[in-house]
Amino acid sequence: MQIETNKTYHATIKTNKGDIHLQLNPAEAPQTVNNFVTLARDGYYDGVTFHRVVPGFVIQGGDPTGTGSGG
Repeated sequence: MQIETNKTYHATIKTNKGDIHLQLNPAEAPQTVNNFVTLARDGYYDGVTFHRVVPGFVIQGGDPTGTGSGG
């Protein structure tokens, strides 16, 4: 898949603490947005947990093992 760099993409991450709404900007990060959109549409992130949560600072996820060591 190849995203359109002149388009704005949106994503919603559904969690047990509520939804997180994202706006993705392919003009600024075309490869990152393309990778995220492709993986999300393919279901790669379905059921994946956040392996690191620091309240008020950061969440990290996307690792299918749930450990943060990569997939």
